[in-house]
Amino acid sequence: MPRFVSDSRPINATHPIIEFYREEFVKHHRCLQQQRPYYSESAITDVEAALAKILSQLEQLSTQDDAPQLVSSLLKKFDVVTGLSAWSDPKHSH
Repeated sequence: MPRFVSDSRPINATHPIIEFYREEFVKHHRCLQQQRPYYSESAITDVEAALAKILSQLEQLSTQDDAPQLVSSLLKKFDVVTGLSAWSDPKHSH
């Protein structure tokens, strides 16, 4: 029976997954902008500051041993605010 070993090495800074993560955070930012009227200006400012910080440190975060779990956790936290995962494009539904 073949065994599969997960690759637990840190993600290289040139790895395409970093661009995927970057685009996911940008999607959250766009979603937040569309919801701007429903949040206070200070809430928007705080979330935008957090997004900017993560985007500026994404390559560094991606070099950590637990990068996939860490970035996934951060994306889930932003999803609580933006609700992005609940939005769906009807053209892509099955």
